[in-house]
Amino acid sequence: MTLLPDAAGWSPEDHRFMARALRLAEKGLYTTDPNPRVGCVLARGDEVIGEGWHQRAGGPHAEVVALRDAGERARDATVYVTLEPCSHHGRTPPCADALIEAGVRRVVAAMEDPNPRVAGQGLERLRRAGVEVSCGLLLQEAERLNPGFVKRMRSGLPFVRSKLAMSLDGRTALGSGESKWITSEAARRDVHRLRARSSAIVTGVGTLRADDPLLTARLSEPVELEQPARVILDSRLRSPAEARVFRHAGRTLVLTTATGSLARRSLVDAGVEVVEVEPDAWGRPELSSVVRMLGQMEFNEVLFEAGATLNGALLTAGVVDEWVVYLAPCVLGDEARGLFRLPGLAGMADRPELAIVGARRVGRDMRLILRPTGPGEL
Repeated sequence: MTLLPDAAGWSPEDHRFMARALRLAEKGLYTTDPNPRVGCVLARGDEVIGEGWHQRAGGPHAEVVALRDAGERARDATVYVTLEPCSHHGRTPPCADALIEAGVRRVVAAMEDPNPRVAGQGLERLRRAGVEVSCGLLLQEAERLNPGFVKRMRSGLPFVRSKLAMSLDGRTALGSGESKWITSEAARRDVHRLRARSSAIVTGVGTLRADDPLLTARLSEPVELEQPARVILDSRLRSPAEARVFRHAGRTLVLTTATGSLARRSLVDAGVEVVEVEPDAWGRPELSSVVRMLGQMEFNEVLFEAGATLNGALLTAGVVDEWVVYLAPCVLGDEARGLFRLPGLAGMADRPELAIVGARRVGRDMRLILRPTGPGEL
């Protein structure tokens, strides 16, 4: 049976090769920051003649890797790439030029590059060189692969997640503070995959002092991994310099509203970046400013792992794009600690509302993905 093109004109082979390019892009899930995850396939007819993916910033882009893989066979080939080929000199030369020099016949891009330095110019350069160009195949899948890069390029802000774990009655810890472990080992492994794909993990000084977390990504599977930066929100510089998070290799930051102190010097001596941020009405780091600063630091995806106070502030500030909630089938009782600390609500109309956009079982627990809703969206 002959398979015909779909309504948009894409052939079954186009779909198959772009899906393969997306799978290749996923190989860079944990390593490409601050760059996007990109995959590329070169094909002639129904045969793959070259493929590659972008592995890390400063390294060759996916198109260059695929061209090297194809060699001289790249001439007159069709290129499937998950993001528009770049048209500017950054850490590497323009990929659009490399494709033109290789003599490819056709380029299919999943999406236009949201980077203002590219923004359609790569595709236009290819067109002017006589290359057949089309864009938009598996667009939503390509955007889902790079939510942080896409948002940061369009708004200057990172994609923000907050991870929470709760019992069936909505509690996060016993009244004593004990919380290890509410969720199953399978759920905790899933959290480490969330950490691994994040550019930065953020927590508050209260969590730091209570739990002394490492805030690192530890995966059981053998994959390449760049550890995310660790960020502590600490208005009065109460973070102990001997905390485990500061002893682990990698970038660590403390964001504070305090000015000059001996505590600052001890943290700086421990290799911590101490950065002053704008205070809110209570003298705490103003969360909208914090998120904006993290975007300026070129963090694409930011993961908050915090207690009820900070999560309540995040919810009130409206800066979280996605809440990841692990629901464990256990009950902790009414003296246990809640999920959010919020000011008293005058009525049901004042309640914050979220939409469940995903749910799946992870071990014995459920993982819920929730996003903010606008008026009338539920």
